Amino acid sequence: MDTCRPSTEIMTMRTPSIRAKAARSIRARHAANHSNIRKNSGFTLLELLLVLAILVVLGGIVLVNFTGAQADANVNATTTQLNSLKQAVQYFQIRMNSMPKSLEELKDGPSDAAKKAKWTAPIITEIPKDAWGNEINFTAKGNGYEIRSGGIDGNLNTDDDITVSG
Repeated sequence: MDTCRPSTEIMTMRTPSIRAKAARSIRARHAANHSNIRKNSGFTLLELLLVLAILVVLGGIVLVNFTGAQADANVNATTTQLNSLKQAVQYFQIRMNSMPKSLEELKDGPSDAAKKAKWTAPIITEIPKDAWGNEINFTAKGNGYEIRSGGIDGNLNTDDDITVSG
């Protein structure tokens, strides 16, 4: 018999106890890791505050961009409205062979009795307001005219006025 090698009987006796110890060790480590996961599964106050701060900054950026887009949309809507009125004035000029004295004439017809006979139907059904709810100003100047919106401040003859001339 070889003295350097242990017998198979001794090896088979040692193997189950080593396996049992290894299994217990693995279960213990698994249980320890599982309890650590359970302890660390929530967010800290610092993490929550950081996320909240990021959301506030993003919300501020979106709000600023949205406000700018709304202002641009109001200017574009008013410009479109003024151009539509310009076309109505041009149609009145063609139909009546004269310039209207006011925007009301586009709706009600000319005030002159001779021209009233040529009037068949209103060109516009109502006098529109600009995108900010302000009245639109019409000024006849000789053979030309100017249609003006007071802009965001509602005051005429300021820097933010929107005008169309014809």
